[in-house]
Amino acid sequence: MSGPLTGVRVLDMTSVLMGPYATSILGDMGADVIKLESPEGDLIRQVGPSRSGAMGGMFMHANRSKRSIVVDLKKPAGRDIALALARTADVLVYNLRPQAMERLGLGYEAVAGARSDIIYVGTFGFGQDGPYAAKPAYDDLVQGLCAVPALIADAGDGTPRYAPVNIADRIVGLHALAAILAALRHRDRTGEGQRIDVPMFETMASFVLGDHFGGLSYEPPLDLGGYARLLAPDRRPFRTADGYLCAVIYTDRHWQRFIDIAGRDDWRDDPRFASHASRTRHMAEIMKSVAAIFLTRPTAEWERLLGEADIPHARMHTLDSLVNDSHLAAVGFFPILEHPSEGSVRTLRVASQWSVSQPRPERAAPRLGEHSREVLAEAGYSEAAIQRLVEARVVACPNAGD
Repeated sequence: MSGPLTGVRVLDMTSVLMGPYATSILGDMGADVIKLESPEGDLIRQVGPSRSGAMGGMFMHANRSKRSIVVDLKKPAGRDIALALARTADVLVYNLRPQAMERLGLGYEAVAGARSDIIYVGTFGFGQDGPYAAKPAYDDLVQGLCAVPALIADAGDGTPRYAPVNIADRIVGLHALAAILAALRHRDRTGEGQRIDVPMFETMASFVLGDHFGGLSYEPPLDLGGYARLLAPDRRPFRTADGYLCAVIYTDRHWQRFIDIAGRDDWRDDPRFASHASRTRHMAEIMKSVAAIFLTRPTAEWERLLGEADIPHARMHTLDSLVNDSHLAAVGFFPILEHPSEGSVRTLRVASQWSVSQPRPERAAPRLGEHSREVLAEAGYSEAAIQRLVEARVVACPNAGD
């Protein structure tokens, strides 16, 4: 291992997506990430097709650069194993509700008793000092609470919809990642570990309101909030005479050049187009007019005209065409790895480029319990003790004999 986090060990007690996404990035950066799974395994192993039936694509991408150990935490010996692993870990990340961690005997005080300077990070639904503290949370629920479906309805046909990506899980996962890195830096300076809670609701509320707080930022409010440009019904890929094209006509210079292309000289003296502020106020009606203009020419002609005018634009990909994008191919974004149970797997390169300590996936996503024996041995368990734990079904390994 040679990444920037080489030497950092992470005990990953998360499942599904939010926590695993954050810890996979830590693993790509060189941390030794030990994924502790229940005997049933992470539920997301079953999402999507896989050759073995237990390695779906979403799991593969969110759990690479990790080792897997299976432990039944409901058994006292399983709790002892978790604490033994915590003693060797710099960071513990979980996404159970804190009350569940307490019931397992793995609350912050218990874990800090095993290692006082550990960074103990919870990624769960809600801050623990509010009335929602004990509620369960999923991506769809948090999107709804944070007005994402309502905003989509305002910008569309009036029908609330969820964003078709796990936007809350991934955004909150990135916030958890930032918190972990900052906490490691704090510990480097002070020697102090600490507990960190990263609640989904508060994190996503901040994310959404950063764009849409608007006049609600003031007391008393100046308006009802909402960024008009983002909510314009025709802010979408423009339908052309033969397809779709994405275009961003944003600055004064862009608008002057688009007016030339469109042949709409009457817009030059129209006060709606006079400044960015006035265009924003009238964005819905302006975008409706622009959408009608895009219908008059085919996509290739619009690409040529917008390219000559230096107006930002891009074709609208489908999932299939995205995977075959020429730029991504040129930068080697989809390396092929050989997985022991899945065969050839197309993975995703780390997007950032580093001049010295380039992060990269160090290993393919693990089979369930693939590293149980080696992780326990590193924690000081003898081979005989490990075998007794296997026979008692406290831990599990993928070997046929187990």
